[in-house]
Amino acid sequence: MTTTRFAPSPTGILHIGNIRTALFNFLLARRDNGKFILRLDDTDQIRSKQEFVDAIYQDLEWLGLEWDQVERQSDRLDRYREKASHLIQSGDFYECFESPEELDLKRKLQLKLGKPPVYDRESLELSEEEKKVKRQKAQGYWRFKLAQKEVFWKDGIQGEVTINTTNVSDPVLIRADGLFLYTFASVVDDLDFGITHVVRGDDHLTNTATQIEIMAALGFTHPEFFHHSLLVGKKGEPLAKRLGDLSIRELRENGIEPEAILSQLAFLGSSIPVNLKLNLEEILATFSLESFSGNPTKFDEQQLVGLTSDYYRNVPYDRIEGRVIELGIPKSEGKRFWDAVKGNIKTITEINEWWKVLNQEIDPIIKPEDREFVELAISLLPEFPFDLNTWKNWVEDVKSKTDRKGGRLFLPLRLAITGKSSGPEMQSVLALLRVPPITKMQR
Repeated sequence: MTTTRFAPSPTGILHIGNIRTALFNFLLARRDNGKFILRLDDTDQIRSKQEFVDAIYQDLEWLGLEWDQVERQSDRLDRYREKASHLIQSGDFYECFESPEELDLKRKLQLKLGKPPVYDRESLELSEEEKKVKRQKAQGYWRFKLAQKEVFWKDGIQGEVTINTTNVSDPVLIRADGLFLYTFASVVDDLDFGITHVVRGDDHLTNTATQIEIMAALGFTHPEFFHHSLLVGKKGEPLAKRLGDLSIRELRENGIEPEAILSQLAFLGSSIPVNLKLNLEEILATFSLESFSGNPTKFDEQQLVGLTSDYYRNVPYDRIEGRVIELGIPKSEGKRFWDAVKGNIKTITEINEWWKVLNQEIDPIIKPEDREFVELAISLLPEFPFDLNTWKNWVEDVKSKTDRKGGRLFLPLRLAITGKSSGPEMQSVLALLRVPPITKMQR
């Protein structure tokens, strides 16, 4: 059974890049009728906060990315100790004592000599007596002894990947304070939870080579890997400094619809065009991880705005009705009103502005050079209430009694009635008006 996982750290809120990874894992599992696991990487008890756990749950639920199982690394520390003990006994883990300052000096010296800044394994040469002496001064930490060979795998997105671990430092996997680091804990989890496919950013490529060696040391075959490219700005610049602005919470508060986010992220960077999908079933019908390339993926936030507008134009009214009513629109008038304004809003809260127009809770815009024309036009309005024929009959009457036509006729009337230069068809606006516009226009 296909089993995937999304593994955020609850040390902050989810951003657009996190959700792209979550969505890929979710869709892959659902496509194959498999299992999607949410794993909270919360071993750092100082930085991990319950408020961020709750925010992760909220964001995923809002997007409809339902998980089948949830796990917390903080509940699995005994399991990590068990596996670490196994690797210590096998000689794959070894204890180190260099301070950060000492390691920094070593790196600088290696660079000065034109060598790669790879850890020199000095601690491997320590005798047990020397280790005892060093433990009296400082607690040791543990590195994994890499095989220093070429590690190969066929990546589902990157193709054939080869990384020589000779050029990689033996990674620290257990800190001096006993904290298990991601690279090790993640491998143990993937083993225990039967993860078959790991989908994550290509910034993990070197890390993957290390994890493949750890998996081999623990005696199991590595899962399939898919390393997608990272999102960059429209000009190719890193998004890192903007991720706070691109958090799911921020996008939600700015009125971006979940369907817009899902439709964009499921296909951005692939050979499949980005178009609005109204639900996850439509996305699943065409989604394919194999369609993605390894090239950097340019992200444009404005595309989300456009997709949100597309959503309003296309979503069936019964799916949006509750939200329309929550915004104060009477149920009896909701559908007619929505059908009229849905093509002219970027966020759903903008319908409030058009509801004010229909109640004439706006200030008309009448330019001095148009005042005489508007006053004449107002005097020609038929009796209220209006219907769908009112606009056509009214402008024909006004046209016959003035020398105006085209934009010189239509725009002043639109500005006078709506206070806006663009919007829904005036035929619909007049038919939906709840009070006559005469009073405010005559001021």
